[in-house]
This record gives sequence, C-alpha cells and structure tokens, in this order.
Amino acid sequence: MTNSVDPNAEKQTQEATTNEVESVASEQAEPQNETSSDKPLELQVAELQAALAHAQQEAATEKDKALRIAAEAENVRRRSAQEVEKARNFALEKFAGELLSVIDNLERGLAAIDPNDESTKAIAEGIEMTYKGFMTTIEKFGMEAVHPEGSPFDPQLHQAMGMQESADVPANTVLQVMQKGYLLNGRLLRPAMVMVSRAPTEGVDVQA
Repeated sequence: MTNSVDPNAEKQTQEATTNEVESVASEQAEPQNETSSDKPLELQVAELQAALAHAQQEAATEKDKALRIAAEAENVRRRSAQEVEKARNFALEKFAGELLSVIDNLERGLAAIDPNDESTKAIAEGIEMTYKGFMTTIEKFGMEAVHPEGSPFDPQLHQAMGMQESADVPANTVLQVMQKGYLLNGRLLRPAMVMVSRAPTEGVDVQA
C-alpha cells in the first residue's frame, strides 16, 4: 500500500520552519544592534567634558565682553564729566577775570581818598562797604586774593616787577605788592605783581 503526501501540508510545514528561523534570527540580532549603537562610557564622559569646557569658554568670553563694555561706558562717563567741568571752569574763569578790573578800581578809589577828610568820609565808607561786600561774594565762589608781602617769592604765584636791595629781609623776599594776584578754586587766575629783595652788594669784592 502506497502512502500519499499532501503537498499543501508539506508547504505549510516548510513555511512554519522558515518563520521560526527568521524569528530566532531577529531576536538574536536585536540585542546585538542595540549594543552596537551604545557609546562607551569613557567616550560619553569625554564628550560631556568637552561640551562643558566649550560652555565655560563661551561664558568667559561673554564676561570679558561685558567687562570691556562696562569699562568703556565708565570712561565715556568720566570724559563727559571732565569736559563739562572744563567748560564750567572756563566760563567761570572768564567771568572772574572780568571782575578783577572792578576790584582794582575799588581799591584805587579807596587809596585815593584821604581818610582824615571829613568831606569825603561818607564816600569812603560807601566805597569800603561796597568793596567788602564784593570781596565776600567772590570768596563764596572760590576766589581768593594773593597778597604775599613778606613771603618768599614764588614764581608759580608771583610776577617780579623788579628787585631791590635789602639788609632787613632774606634775599628773594616779597618787599612790596604792586598788584594783588588772585586764585580761583586753587588755580592761578592772575599772578601778584611784586617787588623782590636781593642781598646788598656793599662790601663785596666784585673784581675778578
């Protein structure tokens, strides 16, 4: 008796076997693919350290830029303040310089009046009051007189108009103030015109 084989059954058996093999191969391949895609820990750490160093460098660069901008802004502010101060001082110096002739005229007027003359006493008192009030006012704005009689000659503050021998004071002493000088906030507005002493030449052998 001959056994007959169903062709359909044999085909189904082969397909089932093929599917099992592919399934097993797929299960084995998946963990291998997953493992191969993961980076080593050392490499990950190195990449993170490189990223951190880059971020720190960028932060340092931005901080340096911010400091330079702040420094430049401070320099601009300081220069602007200096320019404003210079302009103010220039305007004040020019105005104060114009006042000096008024002060000189008041002083000449007082010097020309005889204090013992009763007919001009009231005029003298009026001029003196005006002069004192004027001087008090300019002092409030930083002006002060340079009246160095009896002081050593200072070329930074005084202008020598001549020299005179004197045995009573040391050489280079201011003997007489011919015109007062004035300072404005510590800066020279006008030097004092003075007569300066020099040592006597009597009894000194000047022959070569």
